[in-house]
Amino acid sequence: MAVPLKLVNDMPVDELAGKIVLDTNNYMIWRDGHFAAVDSGEKTVYQLRQEQLPRSRVVQAFSHIQSHRITTAGAPAGTRGRLALPTSSDHPEAVELVTRLFDEFGFDTVDNSPLSEAWRSAPGQPAWDALQYQTRAELIANLARARRIIRT
Repeated sequence: MAVPLKLVNDMPVDELAGKIVLDTNNYMIWRDGHFAAVDSGEKTVYQLRQEQLPRSRVVQAFSHIQSHRITTAGAPAGTRGRLALPTSSDHPEAVELVTRLFDEFGFDTVDNSPLSEAWRSAPGQPAWDALQYQTRAELIANLARARRIIRT
């Protein structure tokens, strides 16, 4: 789903029940406004989405790549310099699905689970600043370098 998060839940909860939901959202204050729970560091946007879809299995996916690069920037497994993308979820089977999808598109995966850790790849973090140009090792290092941004 490529739907900006809203505080008022207008997601099709019943239709998505029991499904793995790939959430490509990134928290953009200029577009989304301020969410107190995210600004304070209490929750990530993906945790809020999981709350909105309580009977679904939400997973962060494709949030670090422009759509046109999904089919043009990939490389076969084992290729030197192959790019990596992060994913986060509270559901291991959702991470497994995204890992298979990323591989089919030619990308390595870095599992940054659970959803509470997804802030490490958010806008303003090192993994975001290096957007689209990270190998698996670089992405792991950038996620580790992340520091919480608390907005008041």
